[in-house]
Amino acid sequence: MYVRKKPNRSGSTTVVIVEKRNGKIRYLKTIGTNSNPVEIDNLYSQGKKWVSEQTKGRDMFLDHIRQEEEKLVVEGLLNKIKHILINGTQLILNPIYKNIGFDQINDDILKHLVVSRICQPQSKVATVDYLKSYFDENIDLNKIYRYLD
Repeated sequence: MYVRKKPNRSGSTTVVIVEKRNGKIRYLKTIGTNSNPVEIDNLYSQGKKWVSEQTKGRDMFLDHIRQEEEKLVVEGLLNKIKHILINGTQLILNPIYKNIGFDQINDDILKHLVVSRICQPQSKVATVDYLKSYFDENIDLNKIYRYLD
């Protein structure tokens, strides 16, 4: 974090507080704008004072260590995820399933079959594999044959 004097097209100078992180510059605060060199120096000193107040308890090495620890925690959490269920099609088709009135039939297998056959119109064996791999549903192949024949 540092103070920067930024000249404008009008000839005046703006004093801003800038933070550079990950190669990107971000303006945090505008201290003021003036064309008088004495006032610009006053604004610059106010900016320096503001930066010193804001960074009083901060240490850039501690910030770096904290960022590294956050990365390790995120990586640890992501590594613990073993199986992700993709249910975007179910989010779309479940309200349609209810609007048609099929939800009055309390049968989960029928619901999974209807949704899977719309999403992935495949053979009966491939439907069983699809339900097992994407929705973690273990349905016996003979039940599928009874439903669909």
